[in-house]
Amino acid sequence: MRILITIEYYGKNYAGWQRQKNALAVQQVLEERLGLILQSKVVLVASGRTDRGVHALRQKAHFDYDGFFPVQKIAYAVNTTLPDDIRVLDAIEVPNDFHAQYSAKKKTYLYKMYVSKTLHPVKNLLSAQIPYREVDFEKMQAACQDLVGTHDFAAFAATGSHITNTVRTVYHAELRKNGEDIEFEITGNGFLYNMVRIAVGTLVWIGIGKLPVTAVQEMLETGDRKKGGKTLPPHGLYLKNVFYEEL
Repeated sequence: MRILITIEYYGKNYAGWQRQKNALAVQQVLEERLGLILQSKVVLVASGRTDRGVHALRQKAHFDYDGFFPVQKIAYAVNTTLPDDIRVLDAIEVPNDFHAQYSAKKKTYLYKMYVSKTLHPVKNLLSAQIPYREVDFEKMQAACQDLVGTHDFAAFAATGSHITNTVRTVYHAELRKNGEDIEFEITGNGFLYNMVRIAVGTLVWIGIGKLPVTAVQEMLETGDRKKGGKTLPPHGLYLKNVFYEEL
């Protein structure tokens, strides 16, 4: 049978999701602990990779299992063996043709940041510092809406990316502000490498006056990465959710 698990993790201590030869990744920890509980080799297929330092609130991954351990007890059992920064939130049986990556229809990412000249040590564990006294939030909001729609996001891909099709659809993009805290949330059918961190970095540069409010439009029209802002750090980024039609 095929089992789909939902995972939450704090990414600071890991080299991203995907197994690495010379560094510890979330996938390795989960495969080893699941294998121990299920007494079977476990190979996880995730909805997608998250990079070093990136967090997940509801990452999805499937694996095939032919044993007799009750599916409804997998999450509890494996959580007793996992480090505190990784948890399996649930486990369900899915059809054998279900695929955690290819069956996904939408993903939502969240980016957390705070605008302050002073770094806050506790807040900085989960949010990225924007080291300015203030930003023009209205300009950031206006530019944010330019991301919505089907566009060629080539200018929002990290340099060196080998993806040939850079067209993606963004269904929703939103900025929320509460005091010095700002959250950026974006939902799309897929994302290029560093696309979210480049997008929010560009919005921040618009907010601090380093770029015009038309910068997002210009990047989409020209494909020129140099027209955008800096890539913001990974520790403010969260994979918030993955959506499937079947579930």
